[in-house]
Amino acid sequence: MARYTCSFTVAVSLDYLQQSLFEVLQSCNFDIIYDTGDYLMAREIPGHVSFAKLVTVEVLIDKSTVTADEVRLNFVIKNEELPLQIDNHCRQMFELVQEAVTENRHWQLVESVAG
Repeated sequence: MARYTCSFTVAVSLDYLQQSLFEVLQSCNFDIIYDTGDYLMAREIPGHVSFAKLVTVEVLIDKSTVTADEVRLNFVIKNEELPLQIDNHCRQMFELVQEAVTENRHWQLVESVAG
């Protein structure tokens, strides 16, 4: 199973975070399938790759460290594919999500940590 993690701290109010996060994931070809307010799960829309390569994104919104204008987001991006190559589909989607979060115009990136 391929699995990649990263954390971001973004400058945005909590009121605008949810909608911005939805837009970021949808722009990367993900469909939101579960949302509890502090946890979000999205799955890649089928049709471009085999079922085993479909990527799932889990986002934990760390509300214990939220300030008036900064929020920490922890991402886990994974699929059932064995990562036999460095440039596998899951890795490509991981990099796409990282780029989308970094370049989102609705917030300012404060910190980024890839795991």
